[in-house]
Amino acid sequence: MNSHIVTVSGGAPKTLARAWLWLGLMALIGSGLLAILLVLSRTPGIQDVFPLKDFFRSALVVHVDLSVAVWFMAFAAVIWSALGRDGVPWLGWGGFVLAALGTAVMTVSPFLPGADPVLNNYIPVLQQKVFYASLWICGAGFSLAVLRALITTWPRPFFGAPLQLGAFLGAVAAALALMAFVWSWLIVPRDAEIEPKLYFEVLFWGGGHTLQFQHALLMVVAWLSIAASLGAGGIVSPRALSVMFWIAALPLLVVPAIYLTIPAGELPHMELFAKLMIWGHPYMAPLILVGFLGLMAMRKVAPHAAKSAFIASFSLFAVGGVLAYMIQGANVVIPAHYHGSTVGVTLAFMGLAYVLLPQLGFGEVEGKMARWQPYVYGGGQLIHVLGLAWSGGYGVQRKVAGAEQALTTLPQKIGMGMMGLGGLIAVIGGIMFVLVCLKVMLPRKP
Repeated sequence: MNSHIVTVSGGAPKTLARAWLWLGLMALIGSGLLAILLVLSRTPGIQDVFPLKDFFRSALVVHVDLSVAVWFMAFAAVIWSALGRDGVPWLGWGGFVLAALGTAVMTVSPFLPGADPVLNNYIPVLQQKVFYASLWICGAGFSLAVLRALITTWPRPFFGAPLQLGAFLGAVAAALALMAFVWSWLIVPRDAEIEPKLYFEVLFWGGGHTLQFQHALLMVVAWLSIAASLGAGGIVSPRALSVMFWIAALPLLVVPAIYLTIPAGELPHMELFAKLMIWGHPYMAPLILVGFLGLMAMRKVAPHAAKSAFIASFSLFAVGGVLAYMIQGANVVIPAHYHGSTVGVTLAFMGLAYVLLPQLGFGEVEGKMARWQPYVYGGGQLIHVLGLAWSGGYGVQRKVAGAEQALTTLPQKIGMGMMGLGGLIAVIGGIMFVLVCLKVMLPRKP
């Protein structure tokens, strides 16, 4: 059996993977609806017709949390369930119920009184008791999912099952991130004199940086699974690939060291995590190279939705990586970078979803819409990212909308116009993904 192919076992692995996939899909649907309003609120010309500036920040908070935090963690649980062994199912189901409940509460929280948005990095928040409750409930649910993943994806042997090892190390990164969130919450004082944005920035800083390692590791798992399922796997031996996963995870050892030596909230603490991103992610280079070789090996593979997703994912992730080294100041080059990187992860997960759907008891993904969906979504996001990067070069600030953007020059307006056009195209691509999945996931009428 090819050790690079995900084979979903029956029982708990299959039923849990199906449930988590439904949760991830619902999160994307909610996020996509909010994305339409976000794009309109920043597009020149349209922003004057629809005065959505006041709603922009509240919508942005929930959009980011659904499309990044919930979607990524839910699909991570899909991978952990699919690659894990059949054991402690009560942990998985308990985690799913809590995460689904927390997601539902989070989705309705902006429409309840007192939703005061704080646009901090990683997990933006609404200063509201209902939203706080949703975060704790989701956190508890995903914690149970991570705990089960650590138990069921423990690789046997350590160097013989590289995809399971990658999933396990992703769960280790997730566990460290969750512990970092709680540790920061316990250590950082909630002083009324401290600006809310600064407090939440500090609170989610360490864990947010650590989560990026989870996403990157699981993205590579998705790439390799797609390549192998389409007949282009086996670029390197399982043992060599396992060593590469261990190398990529080495920077995670620094996370507890930072927390043990420098209290959360102090400037050196935050600087060290910023340096961890700069110096830690290059340890992923061997895995990225294997992903590139797998992509090259797929050139003669027949058109397939998962192949399209792999191509678009690698391209967007590469663009996001390049833009990371072009950041200067607090302008929209920053969201250009993380949109490229996070969309690269999202596209990898979309491609793996196309591969897993038949194994989870759903239908085969077929048709032109499925094959073109990753290109529409990825192409729209590429235009969106390049528009943001262009505008950032001309000083357009991040996390503002409407007249606050101060679009006074033609290059600024062109860049943000590209952003708006690309965003709308990407929304169409996201809708296409949901439709493709629902087509095979919903029961068909006899």
